[in-house]
Amino acid sequence: MKFESILEETDGFGRYQIALVLLMYIPRIPIPCHFLLNNFIAAIPSHHCNISSLGSEGIFGNLTQEERLTVSIPVQDDGTPASCHMFSYPQFHLLSNSSSPSEVAVVQCQNGWEYDNSTFISTLATQFDLVCEKRGLAKASATIFFVGVMAGAVFFGVLCDKYGRRSMLLVSYVSSIVFSVVSAFSSNYIMFAAFRFLTGFALTGIINISFVLSIEWVDTKHRTFIGVFGSISWSLGNMLLAGFAYLVTDWRMLIITVTSPLLLATAIWWWIPESARWLIANGKAETAYKYLQKCATFNKRRDFTSRVKLEALSTVMTVEQQGHSYTYLDLFKTPQLRRLTLFTGIVWYGVASTYYGISLNITSFGLDLYLTHFIYAAIEVPAKILIYFSLNKVGRRITQTGTLVLTGFCILINIITPTEYWTFRTVIAVLGKGLSEASFTTVFLYTTELYPTVMRQNGVGYASFMARLGASISPLIMLLEDTWKLLPEVIFCTVAIFSGLIAWLLPETNNERLPETIEDIEEMRYKNKCHKIQEKILNYCFRFGNISLQS
Repeated sequence: MKFESILEETDGFGRYQIALVLLMYIPRIPIPCHFLLNNFIAAIPSHHCNISSLGSEGIFGNLTQEERLTVSIPVQDDGTPASCHMFSYPQFHLLSNSSSPSEVAVVQCQNGWEYDNSTFISTLATQFDLVCEKRGLAKASATIFFVGVMAGAVFFGVLCDKYGRRSMLLVSYVSSIVFSVVSAFSSNYIMFAAFRFLTGFALTGIINISFVLSIEWVDTKHRTFIGVFGSISWSLGNMLLAGFAYLVTDWRMLIITVTSPLLLATAIWWWIPESARWLIANGKAETAYKYLQKCATFNKRRDFTSRVKLEALSTVMTVEQQGHSYTYLDLFKTPQLRRLTLFTGIVWYGVASTYYGISLNITSFGLDLYLTHFIYAAIEVPAKILIYFSLNKVGRRITQTGTLVLTGFCILINIITPTEYWTFRTVIAVLGKGLSEASFTTVFLYTTELYPTVMRQNGVGYASFMARLGASISPLIMLLEDTWKLLPEVIFCTVAIFSGLIAWLLPETNNERLPETIEDIEEMRYKNKCHKIQEKILNYCFRFGNISLQS
């Protein structure tokens, strides 16, 4: 007996499953807020050298603020004051419009900077002076966060398969709240970076566990709906971030604001069930049976206990080493699972690298920061609705390949389109953003279906590790624009198309039952081989028959 048969007896998509997915919505909404928070808390506003100390010395006399800037700070090509340099001594002759010397001595800012606070009251850049030669540290804070997410994927992937989904979910909730709040009260950049790393570490447990738990409680034919519907929480959180950032312009309060929904998530954790699949796979059939009874009762399947006995759960799967603790090394021990692991890792790296390469670059079009972010988030919703039909009609593999390759082509179009066509470029960028999110939605569902129950959290943890590796490198890749303006886009374009082609090598999982053991994965390999051999034999027989008839 397969688990799908047991789940069908409880109504595999009833009120119980819908309630579970809705409960998972609350903790998943803060996730995109944290993942894209750097667009706002690490923003670098307009700034110039602080010259107030010169005024206190009486050098400026009765000069206006504009005149003080004129004699103290050189002007850039666009007519604005230089951000990182000042004259070594005041150039009073510039007030009379006299021609300035061809070479005027300039020095680095001596007394800090003055910032334009019209958009943000405070950001990391203004708080810790992350400008000029320290400008890279602002983007590096995103990399540090994603490295934490990457490490958390490994940690929670192992412990969730060992100790269960539910208990580790609570650990993720509590640690995310603590680390986020502490990071908001950081007194220096190093402290902030350390706790931002830990925040990412904790949050990744919420992402992976909530998705896997939802999928493991739903029957085969509704997995696509739950996967896509659940992922819309990301888009909602993403859109809310634009509103939160617009209303809360202090970086400390913004972190606390986007973290606050996790308090409610912690309160309702008691209502979230453990995965019955995981319980059975780990020899806890009695506990699994209790959860299945609750599910059946909630879904008004009164005859469940008469149709399914506790003893039946012991036949759901045969595991040679029941209770065996699987590790990431097991992902590479058998041929088919090793191939699966290699390909999913490449695909996840490409999906995340491309998505964050687009999402963290919302200032390149010269539009309003909040509006651009909101549009980028809003386009994800129709993209996910369309992807729902694509996943059901054409399958996971074609959808995954298509969305990644088309994202790459959108980036390519913007590379070759002149910058003066900014409207066209913006439309293509928004389209590319929607496609990149569609590829992310697909890969989450696809990967969950590819790995067996006994190693599903390990598999998703490894894949998430590869994704966060791509995400952590993306902000650093964007710094390469100082070398060549188009180099980051060329890299993201190449990665998207290559990973899309790799996705074509993965097996199709549409309307297939979830594999329970490693043996299920390896049997799939031999079934595919047998199917190919049968095709060759049939083709040979067909050709031989034609030859015989002709003779």
